[in-house]
Amino acid sequence: MAAVVMLFEFPLPFLAPPFYQLDFSEVVALIGTFALGPGAGVLIELIKNLLNLLLTGTETGFVGELANFLIGCTYLLPAALFYHGKKKSLRRALIGMACGTLSLAVCGALFNYYILIPFYSTQYALPLEEIVAMGHAIFPVVQDLLTMVLFTVIPFNLVKGVLCSVITGLLYKHVSPLLHK
Repeated sequence: MAAVVMLFEFPLPFLAPPFYQLDFSEVVALIGTFALGPGAGVLIELIKNLLNLLLTGTETGFVGELANFLIGCTYLLPAALFYHGKKKSLRRALIGMACGTLSLAVCGALFNYYILIPFYSTQYALPLEEIVAMGHAIFPVVQDLLTMVLFTVIPFNLVKGVLCSVITGLLYKHVSPLLHK
């Protein structure tokens, strides 16, 4: 299901360059993670990205798929580890999703700054200055890779984490009986 949901991705042009695509596949992955545990969540992320590669190929030289896997795991794992702690509860799920969202923003920033954007630049022989210029077109304060990460990547990942958490929170109670039969 997560791979199918991932097919419906869209940019947030008011927030980040167009190669950042928002999809809600993390909702499916997080529900599976809450139901089956952190290991299952990582496996769901891996299978989702492999199926997506088979269904759509890659437009990013595998950087987007790597990013989706790594950053998806940084969202799912803290949420699952907190939720699966002492006793599962709505409160623990909400705190877990908040921790996952913060982890998504922080780890996403670090991965993008040190690994993903430089790798993307290398894969496409696209100078970092041109990538930064895409961020500058949205937010004139973006002048270098650091300000791009601060003003586009972090907000994008916070929006993604909050939206996926809200949708998961609304859906989980309804699908939980089906998952725990």
